[in-house]
Amino acid sequence: MGDLRYADAGVDIDEGDRAVRLIRQAVSATHGPEVLGGIGAFSGLFAFDRERWRDPLLASSTDSVGTKVKVAIATGRHRGIGIDLVNHCVNDILCCGAEPLFFLDYYATGRLLPEHLAEVVDGAAAACRAAGCALIGGETAELPGLYALGDFDIAGFIVGCVERDGLIDGRAIQVGDAALALPSSGLHTNGYSLVRHILADREIGWDAVLPGTSAPLVDLLLEPHRSYLEAIRDLRTRVEVRGLAHITGGGILGNLPRILPEGTAVRIRRSSWEVPPLFTALESVGGVQPEEMWRTFNMGIGMVVIVPRDDAERAGEVAAGLPVLRIGEVVRADAGHRVLLA
Repeated sequence: MGDLRYADAGVDIDEGDRAVRLIRQAVSATHGPEVLGGIGAFSGLFAFDRERWRDPLLASSTDSVGTKVKVAIATGRHRGIGIDLVNHCVNDILCCGAEPLFFLDYYATGRLLPEHLAEVVDGAAAACRAAGCALIGGETAELPGLYALGDFDIAGFIVGCVERDGLIDGRAIQVGDAALALPSSGLHTNGYSLVRHILADREIGWDAVLPGTSAPLVDLLLEPHRSYLEAIRDLRTRVEVRGLAHITGGGILGNLPRILPEGTAVRIRRSSWEVPPLFTALESVGGVQPEEMWRTFNMGIGMVVIVPRDDAERAGEVAAGLPVLRIGEVVRADAGHRVLLA
């Protein structure tokens, strides 16, 4: 009776310690001189650069990658999930013009497998380095009884900064402005519950190649969420950016209205880009109605950029290696509809 250990209840402290050792190097590689201390402290400390910022506003966001984790778990491919988590959060604060400063993660699981955690954190650290963002801290929770053994979930928390006079909040958007777009790299991190339902219902395996696509389904589904940080930096050197909408859950229909001033809408020309084959294949195989596709998925558009009409040509055709698509224009709202698909 006196030999009961925490591990007998499902929490292995030794494995937790090993997990920290596995991730230490990847995390430390994201730290510059502005990060004080290291892994293991009760809080992360970040020295704000007062010389760089004149009139700063802090921007923050938190998100997860939804049930995309179930695809990673089922196929044993975890690193991309860490990239997804960081890039999703980076894009969210980018919508107000903010530059990322630091990032924290939360990883919860039924039974800690240090190698799986290390893969996720390695991906997150790589995305942080690419964004110039410090992975400053996090939490690993082993929660037997709350999560099934083998399952895990992750969440990310980001803090960035934007100059007050560089804030992008959509207020300057006006009728006649042009709607530009940057393409997605796939589903990003939304719609996976519907995808998994389709695959289970149609008994389609992860390695299947859906009609019209050219790669195994698992490769397409786990393609990392694209970061638009460099592309938006590039565009802002050439044009005035009046609004940015990250196309996540709810698709273009649900996200674009979030940045539009009262009385305005955006008319989108669906013929202005080719919807990637993965989306059309899922629509066909799953028997999903077109309206539901547009309400659920990004349909190949990851970020919408609103610029003055006269700046549309100056935006160019490429930003940091990504195609810049002209997909529509801002119009007066009609009967309350904020996005008009033409």
